[in-house]
Amino acid sequence: MNEAGHAKDSAQPRRRAIGRARRGLAMALVTLALPASARAQTSPPPAPLPRVHVLATGGTISNTEGERLTGEQLVRAIPRLGEIARVTVEQFSNVASGAFTVDMWRRLASRIRALAAGPDAPRGFVVTHGTDTMEETAYFLSLTVGGCTPVIVTGAMRQATAVGADGPANLLNSVRVVVAPATRGFGTMVLMNDLAIAARDVTKSNTTRVNAFTAPDGAPVAVADPDTIIYERPPLASGAPCTAAAFPDSIGALPRVDIVYTYVDADSVPVEAAVRAGARGIVVAGVGRGGVTPSQGEALQRAVARGVFVVVSNRTGSGSVGTDDGLDSWKPGTGAFISAGDLNPQKARVLLMLALSRTRDARAIAELFRSH
Repeated sequence: MNEAGHAKDSAQPRRRAIGRARRGLAMALVTLALPASARAQTSPPPAPLPRVHVLATGGTISNTEGERLTGEQLVRAIPRLGEIARVTVEQFSNVASGAFTVDMWRRLASRIRALAAGPDAPRGFVVTHGTDTMEETAYFLSLTVGGCTPVIVTGAMRQATAVGADGPANLLNSVRVVVAPATRGFGTMVLMNDLAIAARDVTKSNTTRVNAFTAPDGAPVAVADPDTIIYERPPLASGAPCTAAAFPDSIGALPRVDIVYTYVDADSVPVEAAVRAGARGIVVAGVGRGGVTPSQGEALQRAVARGVFVVVSNRTGSGSVGTDDGLDSWKPGTGAFISAGDLNPQKARVLLMLALSRTRDARAIAELFRSH
């Protein structure tokens, strides 16, 4: 009896284990018999992808032999984008960058600010744009958008149907940089040929090459390698505040500012023509560290006496000009000569327009140029 009892007791756990195994196998067979959609419900949903909003404006990136592609077409042509982010697209315009206007700058900045402040704000923005005036648009956005939300301006040096078209890679890398957490706080950048360069530093330095965009007096913010983003500048510390936009408010009509180029034997005619046309500011693309001819210098002095602000830049493509002269004795009602620092003429024009929309105090304008 003891042996039988022991045999019976030891057999019960085995029978229970076998029963559990059979029930588990039956449940597995039932699960496999379910439709795939029903089985998927038992798995936790994947984390949602960050949203990146593309504002398409036209340019070479959208050009083909016979038509100009839309932003939706550009995005659909890069299936991998859907693995990186939830990309939404808005067709802001579809023009060559030479057709961009100051009013379009204002509307583009206003649109980005509104979306960034909305309830479903994206992680960041990509603006597709023609390369000819790309650096000016990017610099305007850097001054008027600001904040933590990254804005990448990108385009192409070769049209969409060309052999070796660079637009798809530039658009893909722009989205990659936007969604990278370390990009927070770097503001507006231009991304071309794998390099993300701060809007203030970037310039187009070649007419046709894919490596046309450089930072003559600086370094890229980041490099988009095939498998990672390499930052050349230290990212913003976690929780640290981002730099605010210099001109964050709604921007009205901007005053006329012209650029005058210096060359051998340049006379007063361009300066006088700009003043007659109503320019409130003139940027001089001077020689060397901002030098002008005697005739230009006399005309600029007369313009300043009439209330025109003159910002002195240089035509060399890099380097800084001299410091401001005469601001200590400046009197309201007149203009002034102000140094552009190392801003090139086209960007100095952008900043002077915005500055004159806010103030006519020469010292305040000079401070804006020193800080931006």
